[in-house]
Amino acid sequence: MVVNVAGFIASLDGAAPAPELSAPLAGLWWAAKGDWDQAHRIVQDDNGRDAAWVHAYLHRVEGDPGNAGYWYRQAGQVAAKDSLEAEWERIAAALLGSKT
Repeated sequence: MVVNVAGFIASLDGAAPAPELSAPLAGLWWAAKGDWDQAHRIVQDDNGRDAAWVHAYLHRVEGDPGNAGYWYRQAGQVAAKDSLEAEWERIAAALLGSKT
């Protein structure tokens, strides 16, 4: 069971995300594994704000700031300006309810 960011990062050694992860966390997991398409499929089918935040991140990874901006607004988040790595970790911490 993933309970914090360190555990979430450690889970990236696996072949698939833990089954108990929410769709937004599973999408973030696949993004970290470099599978943008799988991550996108997961979050685009979820209407929640957390999924919208991961969706925004994915379009930022893709290099599409206009589309990312739309999804940041849907998520109620300010568009990120820091590194992709820092944003990934910030989203993971927020979704896991922890700081580290």
